[in-house]
Amino acid sequence: MRLRDKVAIVTGAGTGIGKAISSVFAAEGAAVVLAGRNPSTLKAAAEQIMSEGGKAVAVPTDISKEDQVRNLAAQTIGEFGRIDILVNNSAHMPPLDVNVVNMQQDYWNDLLAVNLTGSMMCTREVLKIMIPQKAGSIVSVSSIAGTTGDPFHSAYSASKWGIIGFTASLAIEVGRHNIRANCISPAATATEGFEEGMRMLAKQKGMPYEEFMGKMTQSYALGRIAKPVEVAKAALFLATDDASAVTGQNLIVSCGFHMIHPAMIV
Repeated sequence: MRLRDKVAIVTGAGTGIGKAISSVFAAEGAAVVLAGRNPSTLKAAAEQIMSEGGKAVAVPTDISKEDQVRNLAAQTIGEFGRIDILVNNSAHMPPLDVNVVNMQQDYWNDLLAVNLTGSMMCTREVLKIMIPQKAGSIVSVSSIAGTTGDPFHSAYSASKWGIIGFTASLAIEVGRHNIRANCISPAATATEGFEEGMRMLAKQKGMPYEEFMGKMTQSYALGRIAKPVEVAKAALFLATDDASAVTGQNLIVSCGFHMIHPAMIV
């Protein structure tokens, strides 16, 4: 097992990609601390891991709150005595389309507080443990929206571009301590939340869900969107010694989103 005796914190771990990452890490031998704002989903995800023979602890955490982030690190140390891996996965998704000309400052600030500032605070607190250990791996989840413009979702896009820049800068800072920092950028991923949103959009457009998804995935080279476990396995690679020489990188996990030119779509 590639993460035997390692301790990993995963934020946004109760559902979707974060839940998949937690499960994959636990299956590879890590003790996983699941963090997120919803105690019930965290508890269910942790119990599922333990039912499969893994080690997991749920620590309800709002990563936009500095005291709660400090508590997350302290509880992890209290439970397991070390922190080897941090996955910054928590994120607010934009609930609606917003033009910049109509942008409310509270909307902007609230989204960046979780997506960017929260990731910084989690990283800051685990570095206080990793630097004395002289070892660690930090994997942050950006988005394809952090590599291309995303009209009407500028706050989300800005936060995800920020994650990529933060990761590159961090890698240079902490490399001398044998700590690596990388990020992954998924495109659309087949989580329950994503499917629910797409079904609503299809209904609004008066289209069958399957037809709507068929049109959407025409711009994906593989003709489909990624499964959460596929994104999780990319995070696993970056967290393990398999990527021991990889730092400061952004790994796009998108099933080839935007690789097909519109003229190639028949």
